Amino acid sequence: MTPLKLGIPKGSLQNATFALFKRSGWTINVNDRSYFPEINDDAISCTICRAQEMSRYVENGTIDAGLTGKDWIAENSSDVHVVADLIYSKVSARPARWVLAVPHDSTVNRLEDLAGKKIATELVAFTKRYFSERNIPVTVEFSWGATEAKVVSGLADAIVEVTETGSTIKAHGLRIIHELMQTNTQLIANHGAWKDPDKRRKIEQIALLLKAALRGEKLVGIKMNVPEDKLAAVVKLLPSLNAPTVASLYQSDWVSVETVVGTDVVRDLIPELLKNGAEGIIEYPLNKVI
Repeated sequence: MTPLKLGIPKGSLQNATFALFKRSGWTINVNDRSYFPEINDDAISCTICRAQEMSRYVENGTIDAGLTGKDWIAENSSDVHVVADLIYSKVSARPARWVLAVPHDSTVNRLEDLAGKKIATELVAFTKRYFSERNIPVTVEFSWGATEAKVVSGLADAIVEVTETGSTIKAHGLRIIHELMQTNTQLIANHGAWKDPDKRRKIEQIALLLKAALRGEKLVGIKMNVPEDKLAAVVKLLPSLNAPTVASLYQSDWVSVETVVGTDVVRDLIPELLKNGAEGIIEYPLNKVI
């Protein structure tokens, strides 16, 4: 089959994407001067391009499939097939937000207060549509970067900027007054490539394993030994994808218990397991969970 042309986002998501593919079973190698990384899969050919442009290249077939933000698909009004939502970033495992922010001392407190005023953003087309749909006349100007500084210096009355925690916006003396949209990385495909059976199978394989790797990040396996007379109490404590695995230990009245739990609960769970009779507790990371 002709190799699947896969787009990898350049910039802040690039290293996080390489790491995600590594956990999924693919190793991508690239040097600083190349836009065509090597990947350990003859059925895939990689290209690096800006996330802002990815959906356009996927739509016109230059790239068969790629990873980009939901925000840039909306910005470009691209006609592509969305294969999977993938929530990951260089900062946190949660969706980012495009928000409207103004100086702390601004009299602007709601969208309508911006009528006749100027907004700076990189997400120009989407922002224009957003305000037009609400019949609020504003001027929207493209910002090449350092968008927060535009409003601080008086070059704009407000900004529309992406944030995960809001800390950078607050650090610049701004306050968020409205959320326009939430965004996350999406695996998208060209409609023609999606109709091609071989390419579709490859895209579906990539989607399956990327989602499995992301799920594995949020879970750990735990294994322990438990006296049979304490088993019911221990099992009652265990959240699980399914029922835990319980196996008898050789010539013993103890059993081995194994299950999968969330990384956000395991630190509180282990002391409780010990109190209820579990011993020899082992916690181990999970590469993928399907």
